[in-house]
Amino acid sequence: MAGMELGEEMEPRGGGAAVTDPRGVLRQGRAFLDFFWDIAKPEQEVRLAATESLLRHLREGKKDDELKYTLKRLVEGLGATREAARPGFSLALAQVLQAFEEIPLCSILEQIKEKHNLEKVKKKLVRNAAFGNFFGVMALFQSGRLVKDRKALLESIQLLQQLTNHQTHLRDLPRKTLIDITSEVPETVFEEVLFDILQGDLSSAFTSPENLHLLLVGMQKFPGVLKPKKLKKLFGSSTVVNKENVSRLVELLKSAAKSEKEDKKLPSVVFDLLQVALKEGAFELFWNEVVENGLLKEKSGPVSHMCYRLLGSALPSLSLEQLQVVLKGKVMLHYGEHVVATQSPQGFKFAAEMEGYIDTFLSGCDDPERQLAVMMGFSTLTNQGRPVLLSASRVVKHLQAVALHKYISWLKDMFLRPDLDCCLDFSSNRQKQNRQNADIAQQKIARLRRWIMHRLVNIIESATRKEESLVMDIARFCFFHAFFVAKKKNSQVAEAGVLPSEPLNERDHTETENYFFGLLQTLNTLPVLGDTAKAAALREKHVHGVTADGKLWIFLLVEYANKLLSTEHVKAVKPFTKEQRDIWERTLQSVKNLQKKENKSDSAKVGAFQQLLLSMAIHLFKNQSETVEVLSDLLNCTEKAFSKAAKKKKADSSEPGWVEVMVEILLSLLAQPSLLLRRISKSVFVWICPSLTKRGLQLILDVFDPNQEQNEESAVVVMEESNKKTKSAQDTDEEGSEDSSDEDNTDSEDEENEEVDDNFRSQLMKVLQGGNSLEEDKSDEELDDEAMMALDKNISALFAEQQKRIQAKKDEKDRMRKEKILRRDFKAKVLDLIDVFLVKQAENPLVFDIIEPLLQLIEQCMSSDSDKQEVDFLQKTASIFKNSLCRNKQYCKRVASLQEDVHALLQRLVKRACKHTDSAVALYYFSASLYLLKVLKGNTSSTAPPLEPEKQNDSKAKQACQLLNPGCLNVKKVAAVYQQALTQFLSKRNSPLTCSMFHDLFKRFPIMCKPLVDTLVEFITAAARQHQQAMACLLLHRVLLIHELKLFVTEEEWEELITRSISQVTQCLKTLGKPIMKAEKEKVIKSLELLNFLLKTVKGQELSVELAEVEEVLLALQQLGDIGSSPRLDSLYWNVMRWLNHTKPKKEKTAPKARQGEEQLRRKKKGFLPESKKRKNRKKGVQENGVEAGEDGEEEEQPLGTQTPKNKKGLVPGGSKKHPSKGVRENGVAKVEGGDVPTADGGDAVADKKKKKKKRKNRKRKGAAGDEAEQVPAAKKTKGNVVQEIEKKKDKAKKKKKVKQAPVLQE
Repeated sequence: MAGMELGEEMEPRGGGAAVTDPRGVLRQGRAFLDFFWDIAKPEQEVRLAATESLLRHLREGKKDDELKYTLKRLVEGLGATREAARPGFSLALAQVLQAFEEIPLCSILEQIKEKHNLEKVKKKLVRNAAFGNFFGVMALFQSGRLVKDRKALLESIQLLQQLTNHQTHLRDLPRKTLIDITSEVPETVFEEVLFDILQGDLSSAFTSPENLHLLLVGMQKFPGVLKPKKLKKLFGSSTVVNKENVSRLVELLKSAAKSEKEDKKLPSVVFDLLQVALKEGAFELFWNEVVENGLLKEKSGPVSHMCYRLLGSALPSLSLEQLQVVLKGKVMLHYGEHVVATQSPQGFKFAAEMEGYIDTFLSGCDDPERQLAVMMGFSTLTNQGRPVLLSASRVVKHLQAVALHKYISWLKDMFLRPDLDCCLDFSSNRQKQNRQNADIAQQKIARLRRWIMHRLVNIIESATRKEESLVMDIARFCFFHAFFVAKKKNSQVAEAGVLPSEPLNERDHTETENYFFGLLQTLNTLPVLGDTAKAAALREKHVHGVTADGKLWIFLLVEYANKLLSTEHVKAVKPFTKEQRDIWERTLQSVKNLQKKENKSDSAKVGAFQQLLLSMAIHLFKNQSETVEVLSDLLNCTEKAFSKAAKKKKADSSEPGWVEVMVEILLSLLAQPSLLLRRISKSVFVWICPSLTKRGLQLILDVFDPNQEQNEESAVVVMEESNKKTKSAQDTDEEGSEDSSDEDNTDSEDEENEEVDDNFRSQLMKVLQGGNSLEEDKSDEELDDEAMMALDKNISALFAEQQKRIQAKKDEKDRMRKEKILRRDFKAKVLDLIDVFLVKQAENPLVFDIIEPLLQLIEQCMSSDSDKQEVDFLQKTASIFKNSLCRNKQYCKRVASLQEDVHALLQRLVKRACKHTDSAVALYYFSASLYLLKVLKGNTSSTAPPLEPEKQNDSKAKQACQLLNPGCLNVKKVAAVYQQALTQFLSKRNSPLTCSMFHDLFKRFPIMCKPLVDTLVEFITAAARQHQQAMACLLLHRVLLIHELKLFVTEEEWEELITRSISQVTQCLKTLGKPIMKAEKEKVIKSLELLNFLLKTVKGQELSVELAEVEEVLLALQQLGDIGSSPRLDSLYWNVMRWLNHTKPKKEKTAPKARQGEEQLRRKKKGFLPESKKRKNRKKGVQENGVEAGEDGEEEEQPLGTQTPKNKKGLVPGGSKKHPSKGVRENGVAKVEGGDVPTADGGDAVADKKKKKKKRKNRKRKGAAGDEAEQVPAAKKTKGNVVQEIEKKKDKAKKKKKVKQAPVLQE
């Protein structure tokens, strides 16, 4: 590459001027030349950065040679082969021309034409040259200077016109660039410079979409030049859009649509034609004749999509009347059919793109009437009553307040009095085939009302310019039509002012009811509306679900419901009984009492209880019988929770407290399908957590216990959303216990199936016997028709009953599967309460009661099915246990009174971890024990000595005191527990414990190192298995590395520990066998690592430890010979020996060199044969019959210059008499016409050719180059050769003797 660049430097640069210093650019280093390499890279960021760096370098350097070289390289790069490089060089050239205005554009254009000459370039480089010219013009245009330079502009336009002939490579890029340049040119320049050269293109505007686009751009940009008179001179008409040009315009637009098919965008010529049609006042002609009656009849995807894009793009340009025409036309209808027909995932969906056009129009339009017209137009495009526009579309956020109010009023009016005539309704082909004449109008009305209700609910969430009055108006409308019906018009209730033209049926009320509860959920999470200071303050506090004056939205709805209940002209869909009305009144009174206490007590707690009461009161309209009982219990709990007498009086053990009852209520609400109730239940539980008792917590934990049986009073209702089936927690537990033994159930089901098969077989036998069809002495022919009919009837009835039984079993299995899913889903929701309690009440002693149930739940999930739901539930449980419990920085600080219980729990957890068979589950138990260890260690004991006054400000002293202080931890008792676990780990064959568990124990709690370190030292030799000894060495090594260990031992104890450790490792190494086995290798590695640390400690701290025995063992270990075979063992061994003043001996490399020399000599001789195996004779004579001589020739090989008489006469055995002129080459002498003519290289031209051929053949063979005897094929035996063959056999022995004596010349 450097040579190429040097060659480039020697060429003249920038307009042909020679550079005075041809190597001046290269002398600057590679940094400057690297800019051009980076400009050609495919990454856009790299190209842009390189362009900026190049411009900065040229501005700072101000060197003419570098600028000329830059222009030359950039011009050459315009025609690069790589596609990413061409636009990079074009952009860089544009930036250089823009930065250095003194560079004339005409000279650069001449360089481009000269470098990328289309006439002189080779045929295979035409594509690169075409792109070079095109990107050169683009660079001139992007520099911003082309419009100012008329000469360069004229030449560039002419060059683009020439490039239009290369459509194979450039397609329509030159035409589009020409249009872009024309649109940027001033009107005077267009008239004086461009009009003459573009006149041919303008006059042929109706021949191609590109020429038409050029004309349309010129008409819009230069109306003073392209006047109607001039247009008439160009193509014969003063306007573009007229009746005469309709057919030609349709064909041109079809062609434009197909050319833009891959880009999926509206062709520019179509939009410009729309603008010209609007300007000429021919929009209706254009839309009706060109679009609807012309383009839409072309049943092709690209043309249809172009019409849809034209519809969306035309919205901002149309007036109100034109919008109404377009939104009720054939294009809208065609678009609706397309949306309904492309619901499959494989089809191209245009609905999202159209929604983008609507969003763009609404955001840029300031006219409320036009906004309302577009929203109503798309809302009335319906498919059998249901609008095509998504009911959850968020385009309403751009509506102005006036348009939004009118749109909501129109929606409510359409809900009450559906006007299907104003809708642009259609049906798909499938719907037309399945159409039923009965109730088709009712179905359309129901579909329209359902969409309208969802649209109203979504407006509250999507609209940005909403007010509290608007939100309350929609909420009241939804609530009224969900639960109430107006008997007659009533002015007191706005929702009863207009009666529905078609009364709502039960399904309509149910659908509206579901949408209302979704609206209620939105209101509970709605930020505070309004621009007042109070509203802004509430928003800063992240308060949700209240109005600007602090009232709950749901409370306003309850007040509205109470007003409706007391109105005579309105009746409820499900009227209240006296008991239900009393509970309703009690609820309202309780809420009012809570509002009075809101300022005195905790406002958040009061608000949570208010929301729960009000939500249950609203649900009283939905499920009256079930809600009454829950609401009654909830009211009692609320009274007890906020009454002063309940706080002073001790709770009776026999009677459940209000917290227990509240927990049961919350559990029942969690089982409901309502997301609103579940979220409210969770928020209420957050506030009752501080008051939660052990019995209340046990109610939550019982949900996860498969063996716990609950009575019907504490039953938890689990509802399925699809069919609203209910089941109790008792059934749940029974089914859970059944699921625990899946294999037994499977076996019993198989046995039952076998019994059923036997019963069916016996019944079938009875039926057949009853028809006498099994008797041997009778045949089917003896049965008459009536008997046969009766028999068929009985058999069909029997099979029908059997089919029903099989279907019943399938239904039962399906029901069990669904209930299992619901149970698991319910447990996952209850698990959220556990998570909340662990996070909010981490310092509560009740946390200890959660540990074992959580571990049992994890263990249960580990052994259950592995379906996705079970795996997700296990991951959730494990995450809560790990993050919310074990890793929580907050923990209980009041353990003094619970020391014995916590120690007993820790002991149970460690024993459980040791007894478990699964190491993954044992890890959770061991982690739980470490959590308890943290709690016991972190609690301050009353017997702990206080810090000395002078050390209170010393951070290191404080840290050391915290480490030494055991807190409430009974070190001796806990150490005994972990010592048993450690002993099991180092002695049992299959222990579930792992090395990382104990390492975590020692690292987190250094106080446990001293009691357990002796066990580790002992098991270095006491462990029965090799890997256990290695684990003991590894753990001891990690324990000794812990710096805090020295705080718990004295200097004498530390020295004794080091001495014992060295002694144990020495004894361990003594037991090694002569060949180190694979199992012993790991032990040796860990022992040497530990010994390296121990010896380093002895030398560094100058401890008085005897090392003679260690040195003796290590020296003996070297004699085994296995140390040097492993690089790691060898390295570790000599690292240890270094502390004993032994260095690794250097190895001499003389022997390998000699071997290497021998190998080289052997390699040199490769391909040469010994003398005994070289070819004896080389004969290439051709027999008379065309068969070559055999391998064993008759004549002996002669030395150079000596010939036999036969050879002189040309009588070669096996030779040809017909061709005496064909010489036979022997020993480098060519024989021609009976004579020997020596040549310069020992052979003639024929022999040279044969030699080359043989060499080519020999390259493909594996034999030696000199073994040419094997390459000659054996001659076929003919009748004329029999005598010669016999003579050859006789002289075979003689030849071998003579060959040894005669010298042989090698070729």
